[in-house]
Amino acid sequence: MFTINENYLKLPGSYLFSDIARRIAAYQEANPDKEILRLGIGDVTQPLAPAIIEALHGAVEEMAHADTFHGYAPDRGYDFLRTVIAKKDFQKRGCSIEADEIFISDGAKCDSGNIQEILGMDNKIAVCDPVYPVYVDTNVMAGRTGQYDPKTQSFDGMIYMPCTAENNFVPEFPKEKPDVIYLCFPNNPTGGTITKPQLQEWVDYANKNGILIIYDAAYEAYITEEDLPHSIYECEGAKTCAIELRSFSKNAGFTGVRLGFAVVPKELKAGGVSLNDLWARRHGTKYNGAPYIVQKAGAAVYTEAGQAQVKEQVAYYMRNAHTIYRELKAAGYSVYGGVNAPYVWLKTPGNQTSWEFFDTLLKEANVVGTPGSGFGAHGEGYFRLSAFGTYENTKKAMERILKM
Repeated sequence: MFTINENYLKLPGSYLFSDIARRIAAYQEANPDKEILRLGIGDVTQPLAPAIIEALHGAVEEMAHADTFHGYAPDRGYDFLRTVIAKKDFQKRGCSIEADEIFISDGAKCDSGNIQEILGMDNKIAVCDPVYPVYVDTNVMAGRTGQYDPKTQSFDGMIYMPCTAENNFVPEFPKEKPDVIYLCFPNNPTGGTITKPQLQEWVDYANKNGILIIYDAAYEAYITEEDLPHSIYECEGAKTCAIELRSFSKNAGFTGVRLGFAVVPKELKAGGVSLNDLWARRHGTKYNGAPYIVQKAGAAVYTEAGQAQVKEQVAYYMRNAHTIYRELKAAGYSVYGGVNAPYVWLKTPGNQTSWEFFDTLLKEANVVGTPGSGFGAHGEGYFRLSAFGTYENTKKAMERILKM
């Protein structure tokens, strides 16, 4: 008789955003006349930039002719995309990343889960708390943790690094030494950032202790302050301890198109074994590459027109973030983020729990956000609002919230 992967049974309930969707659907069914404004999940709302649309149309036309038709993509991605990424995202910032260290994928969410397949099962994992749930859940599914403890809202065997207002949402080195650390800056969900000196300390700590950092830089395009690092490879020594994950979803609106990449430096080794080689082997075996038309669209992001257009879209979402931050702060809420990230992290009013405030917001203002407790124990008492809606709906949502 076949068996199942019982590690899945350790996971409490469903994925956070699936649970939220069900609650919204139930409320909408009971209240069909209510207009729901969604500031919850981080999905974009603006259409793809003209330069990207033009590239997509051009690539589709190529697929209609035998002499320009493309089948399977190269395992690591097309050279035209990997080369421009290396040049514009890294070399331009002084990072010595080459095209053969870049692996094209269908998004950072998949990479953040899949990357652990090349790591040993006995690795001790450390995550920030609160944290993007995928980092935790995928390691639970793989069997790197013990059981879930509802009282502490944590998994046995997982190291949690508290991120609170007191430490400005930047974790401190854990007391117990991990083998792998997940970091995300600008941070989802808190919107917090890390300075280059702070990040250098993490790189030095990792190199000293033989730790791998998996660095999620999906929101680097939203950095507005000039002294903040866009890549971990801006730090000396990062190529011997870090893998960086990037996404086209938030900087170019590819949530429905799907494109991302992982950077695995050739210098990164464990016991003399190259992680670049291991990831290439995994990629070649389990992945047939992002579609040609999507990679052509990705390359268009780096053209002069594409850069100007996606920058304009990022500014649009950041205007939403600034609006949410400014108006809630003026109304007396304790708010964080919203300056270098498209998320605003707020303290729930009146000592409400995160889910109590979710229900209050939904029923009294018909506005949806994300309960902080869904991101971990230290997210309890906080709430995340996303800036990815339209400006009109963002303004309307703020008016409703402030009337509660």
